[in-house]
Amino acid sequence: MSNNNPIDFVVPHSLEAEKAVLGSMLIEKDAIEIAMEMLSENDFYASAHKVIFHEIVKVYDKNQGDVDILIISEKIKSDPQVEQLGGAAYLASLIDTVIIASNAEYYAKIVKDKAILRELINAGRKIVGDATGQIDDVNEIVDAASQLLFNISEKKVTKGPVSVSDLVKPTLDAIEELSNRKEHVPGVPSGFADLDRITGGFKKSNFIIIAGRPGTGKTSLGMNVAENAALLHKKSVLIFSLEMSNDELMTRFICSQARVSSDHVKNAYIAKDDWPRITTAAGKFKSAKIFIDDSSALSVLEMKSRARRLLRKEGLDLVIIDYLQLMSGKTGRSEYRQLDVAEISRSLKIMAKDLQIPVIALSQLSREPEKRTGQQAGRPRLADLRESGAIEQDADLVLMIYCPEMYNTNPEAISSISSASTTEIIIAKNRHGRIGNIKLVFNKEYTKFESAAKRSV
Repeated sequence: MSNNNPIDFVVPHSLEAEKAVLGSMLIEKDAIEIAMEMLSENDFYASAHKVIFHEIVKVYDKNQGDVDILIISEKIKSDPQVEQLGGAAYLASLIDTVIIASNAEYYAKIVKDKAILRELINAGRKIVGDATGQIDDVNEIVDAASQLLFNISEKKVTKGPVSVSDLVKPTLDAIEELSNRKEHVPGVPSGFADLDRITGGFKKSNFIIIAGRPGTGKTSLGMNVAENAALLHKKSVLIFSLEMSNDELMTRFICSQARVSSDHVKNAYIAKDDWPRITTAAGKFKSAKIFIDDSSALSVLEMKSRARRLLRKEGLDLVIIDYLQLMSGKTGRSEYRQLDVAEISRSLKIMAKDLQIPVIALSQLSREPEKRTGQQAGRPRLADLRESGAIEQDADLVLMIYCPEMYNTNPEAISSISSASTTEIIIAKNRHGRIGNIKLVFNKEYTKFESAAKRSV
């Protein structure tokens, strides 16, 4: 690596590629469409080239595709930047630089790559300036730097429309792979057969919400899904635990598998015959690919970066976040919390799509279910998702936890809730399938959900 002064360098650019793009646009209409899809005028380094690109696009748009070099010459004749290079004669010379106009995509990619490199340099200067200036909060500087780099990464050239004829073979290959599987669940299995029959498991690129009121078992259900995916189906799972520590979650995992009271373990009241079950359960997790990150108040950008790193290093099949409302938003201000949650929700959906893995976020419900009476007492609805209707719109799958016994006015029924209670999982939204309800049994003692049918056997 060069030890030269970092300020002493040539700013990345390629005037030859810029000329070739513009020349191709003056020759072929197809080249204009390619360039418009891949570039903006700010991607050009030379000011004159920015002007020429802008005018070509404007004329193309106004004239429904007809671009004449004479019209462009007339449009730019008063621009001093272009006149300095030779005006109309310079436009003609652009055409002469083009060997094959059909190479426009290749030229445009060079221009785009150079533009991204320049943006990285500018971002680096901004980061250096922030880091060497008056520092009140280091975390703010880190977040701002991460956001700058994230914004640049989002400007990469997208694929654009794809012909269905090109999609037929990979789609058939994917269907064939699914048909050859021993397990008939296309996504990551939840471990609950009734749920997987309706949803098909948690599918790639999907954003899933598990929502409930406090005490209904949101965290337990999320962690049970992680256990089932990792232990039963050998999947790799990353958990962002914003509420509980690594140790607390690990204790839950072991108690759930050992069927031992988590309260007894936390209070050091462990029966002698519990120990063999505890050690056996702990042994199961030694080879499990579950990764826990208990960092507080993470942003989506930080989560995405850590998930991507783990994906490259270990492979990754599922991300679980406990829970959405504890995530850090851009404003960090309570009066804008609804906007923050909407931004977080949208960003999580993009994260799932970019990483090509399902992302599950646990979410709080508002108090509205508790205001309902009669047969609807406590029953949640999509509108109850707390702090933002955007969650409902962004999610591909919404699961809501409903425990009828919590709202039972019969004193005898209430006293029995502490053991095992029948819980309804309401599939309130399923973008890729049907909705419905399933029943699970929730044993709070060792924070474990089980199939109602399995429990009755």
